[in-house]
Parts: sequence; C-alpha cells; structure tokens
Amino acid sequence: MTARPEPENAPDSLRDLMSEADGLLLDFDGPVCSVFAGFPANVVAGQLREILAEGGHSSLPADIENTGDPFDVFRYASNLSEDDARYVEAALQAHEVEAVKSAQPNPGGHELIHIWSETGRKIAIVSNNSTAAVRSYLEKYGLLEKIDEIVSRTSFNAILLKPAPHLVINAVAALKVRAQNSVLIGDSPSDMIAARRASVHAIGYANKPEKLRLLTDSGAAAVIREMETACAAVNLGKRS
Repeated sequence: MTARPEPENAPDSLRDLMSEADGLLLDFDGPVCSVFAGFPANVVAGQLREILAEGGHSSLPADIENTGDPFDVFRYASNLSEDDARYVEAALQAHEVEAVKSAQPNPGGHELIHIWSETGRKIAIVSNNSTAAVRSYLEKYGLLEKIDEIVSRTSFNAILLKPAPHLVINAVAALKVRAQNSVLIGDSPSDMIAARRASVHAIGYANKPEKLRLLTDSGAAAVIREMETACAAVNLGKRS
C-alpha cells in the first residue's frame, strides 16, 4: 500500500478543518478531474468566439480575442445582451458535455469523494461548469450516488458564478449545514473568494506551483499540492 502524504501547510489546521466540517464543497474542474484534458479549452474558447462572430460581434477586445479560457468569452457575452449570453452558454454547455467524455480523473479526487461519503457527512459539487456536464461525468464513474448535491451552472447569467458567493451559499443551504461548519476545496482564486464571501472555510488546491501564492492571497485557510493530502487529512482526523 502506498503511504499517504501528510497534510501540508499547517497540517494540524488542515486536519481540524476536515474533521470539524459537517459539509464538504468540492470544486469540479481541477479537484475532481481535468474537464478539457481531451477537448482543449482554447479550442472551446475559439468556437465560442465564432458564435459571437455569427451574432455580429467579429471585433472583440484583445484579451477576449486571445484568451484560451472559454469562461472569459462567456462572461464577455453575458455583458453584451441576453441573447448573446444564451447562445454562448448553450454552446459552452454542449462543449462541456462532450469534453467530460474524455476528461482526465484527478489523482485523489475520486478517492476523496469515497472517503468523505464513508464518514456519513454531506458533500456537494460546487462548480461553474454546467450541471449537465458534472452529472454526466459523475454517472460515468459511478460517483453520482456518493454526491448529495450538485450546485453548478444552470443558466446564462454569468454573474451568479464564482467568485460570486451564490453557488456556495446555495450549496450550504442544500446540504442543510452551517457555512461556518463547511469547507470548500478549489483550485482557483475565484473559489477562495466565493468561499470567503459565503463564510465558508477554503482549502486551496495548488495543482500548479504558481497557484500557491495566488490561493493563499485569495483567502485559503490551507493549501495542498495533491488531493491525496486531503484524503490523508480526512483519515487522520476521522471522528470517533
């Protein structure tokens, strides 16, 4: 059996966070899997730009023209008009559903879902990705029955997405737990900010070295480099 890594960045604090939490809020793209591993995000962003061009928006700001993040294009579209937001969101959702067919599971992500579920405590996926894509992935890997709630993108209203606290607040309410007794694990500053705004403890998942400072500066109570570290924290801090 492979030895589990000890929790990093104030291990006692990390174990305490995981052992005292009644609810786990888990970001999807990053902690659980790499959504666009087989369907590159920059390709999706390009196709969303084509949707905008078809709607008459062929001249885009340089940052939107050059971005490889489809969510940048979606957020831009949401500021143009409701129709543009609807068309781009529908296309993004279709691409996400296709992308999760070849999404790469993240080491430790599935394991954490299983381990947490075994404790009898509540767990929710909280994601800016579409509900259809999240559900499709979880069904593919037999994880859906382990998840109590999926709180993710269901509309073309980009303002509701993280870093806004909307999804996090809704997840806490759906799980029927207190925000102060919940913890969110995410890999982006927007996750940390959303958690902080919702009074939820945030654990940053720094799957790239440059994220260490970004996540800490954005309000992470602890930062881990591997999801297996979160698994170790749950096991070491299991309630008697």
